Amino acid sequence: MRKSSAGSLPSLSVRIDLDPEGRIGPGKIQLLEKIQACGSISAAGRAMEMSYKRAWDLVDEINRICGHAAVERQTGGKNGGGAVLTPFGISLVARYRKIERDAASAVRKELAALRTDIIGRPRRA
Repeated sequence: MRKSSAGSLPSLSVRIDLDPEGRIGPGKIQLLEKIQACGSISAAGRAMEMSYKRAWDLVDEINRICGHAAVERQTGGKNGGGAVLTPFGISLVARYRKIERDAASAVRKELAALRTDIIGRPRRA
């Protein structure tokens, strides 16, 4: 959880364990969103301050974990290749974001109570 300011609620971060070795979480989903917005894996990696190799390794991991391609590379052309989300990739992002919204909604009262507990008690050194 990220450190919150005095007026904001603690936030919830959702990680979905698909198997013992494979997880989908906010970082991988953000990478897919950046690929969709930027049109390439390398540009998405740069936007997230990661190397192309790291971005490609994460895409490869997503594809392996899910058993479906979430990203499709496009070859050549005048401006070089690029990448787009497959219909499965678009659905994966949408489903993850819905799960995230629903989970946050379900725990909103508890997060508010947690904030009150934290703010209302003296801090330990």
